[in-house]
Amino acid sequence: MKTLVVCGATASGKTGFAVDMAERLGGEVVSADCMLVYKGLNIGTAKPTPEEMRGIAHHMIDVAEPSQNYSVSDYEKGAEAMFSSLNARNIPAVVCGGTGFYIQSILFSRGLGGVPADEDIRREYEQIAEERGREYLHAMLREVDEESAEKLHPNDVKRVVRALEIYRLTGVKKSAQNDGFVPKRDYLAVAFDYPRAELYARIERRVEVMLRQGLVDEVAGLYRSGIDETFQSMQGIGYKEVLSYLKNSISYSTMSDMIKQNTRNYAKRQITFFKKLPNLKWLDPNGDNGKKIAELLYDR
Repeated sequence: MKTLVVCGATASGKTGFAVDMAERLGGEVVSADCMLVYKGLNIGTAKPTPEEMRGIAHHMIDVAEPSQNYSVSDYEKGAEAMFSSLNARNIPAVVCGGTGFYIQSILFSRGLGGVPADEDIRREYEQIAEERGREYLHAMLREVDEESAEKLHPNDVKRVVRALEIYRLTGVKKSAQNDGFVPKRDYLAVAFDYPRAELYARIERRVEVMLRQGLVDEVAGLYRSGIDETFQSMQGIGYKEVLSYLKNSISYSTMSDMIKQNTRNYAKRQITFFKKLPNLKWLDPNGDNGKKIAELLYDR
């Protein structure tokens, strides 16, 4: 059976549908969301509650402390171990999330070129990442290989370092190495195709619900525990805006508007990303999709 991937824009109903399909298939959910990995970040991430999980096991949630830098490589390692465990028990995995680079790491192996490794160069770039930050290292790559930089997330330090290493050793961009994505597993990806105005309305409602549920108090608690804007977890949408409000940089209404606007912008980027994903099937949000998708999963 193919692996089902429920992806797409934020606030599009991925969680509920993934649970529906896991129930139908006798499977378990593997989250692919870069914010759900953090413990204590619940409201602003729309982390599924026990009621929403409906007894279905969910994995790759609450696997990192909010003080921890968690990379795509960290996620890939954990997710692959989970896939091995599920396969050994003959349990289908339903991948659910909107972080494109996480989903990419599950579905594809990325070739790293035929250029031999140079440990001294690698250590040099890794030290730059540690001392000056991952964004700085990513900016270095953008200067010499913009195409590779567009494809790699700043948190994916391993591959950013490798791209810089290839350029340093050969003078040829990694993007010119023709070492594209190699499929790891047979899959079917689905996403809900909402009209843009309807999706934006769903986003606005979700933000308002988060604020009513206590998002400000959640961020305040994290801030009191020492988690501030210098931590990767606080760069998530909702958290950085609330932190600015708590530090009296912006008003409450401005904070709310910024969260909504930034979430809409993020949704647009997600849609653009997933449109390029092979084997993606767009679903009618109002359609009866479960049975049809289950049949497609077994269709070789």
